[in-house]
Amino acid sequence: MADARFEEGESGALALMAQEADDLAVVSTLVQDAVLTAADMRWDAKARRLVLLLNRFRWEDRAAATLAGRPYERVRSLLIISDVSKIAAQGIDKGDSDTVLSLLGLFWEPGEDGTGRVILTFAGDGALAISAECLNIDLRDVTRPYIAPSGKVPDHGEI
Repeated sequence: MADARFEEGESGALALMAQEADDLAVVSTLVQDAVLTAADMRWDAKARRLVLLLNRFRWEDRAAATLAGRPYERVRSLLIISDVSKIAAQGIDKGDSDTVLSLLGLFWEPGEDGTGRVILTFAGDGALAISAECLNIDLRDVTRPYIAPSGKVPDHGEI
């Protein structure tokens, strides 16, 4: 079966920016259940930027795919966090480039004078705490969608 196309989903590539907590809530919803490895993370200290290459489930296309009876899709996306001053990791082995991480959500913890921390939580108790001068996040789809290998919608069970 061939890869899906944006035209088939009747939606284009995402390009979003989050500069307020409400914006980040939207981005967090769209990246929930994205998967990546430690090798898919790049910290550029000089540019003060952390970039994550995600395999993102296309939540925005879920209802249309269900209605049309077509496969669910994923897409490669860049999550770019700018104005970063420090990164702390918990439960993530930066040297283990094979372990798949499943992103559960992004949260903003405001500090003083517009500063704060972006918290990325992963399944299995992993987390990144990213100290930043301000909330400045971009989410960009960088490939065409492809059929989700599992063929299923991510499911976390009953809460």
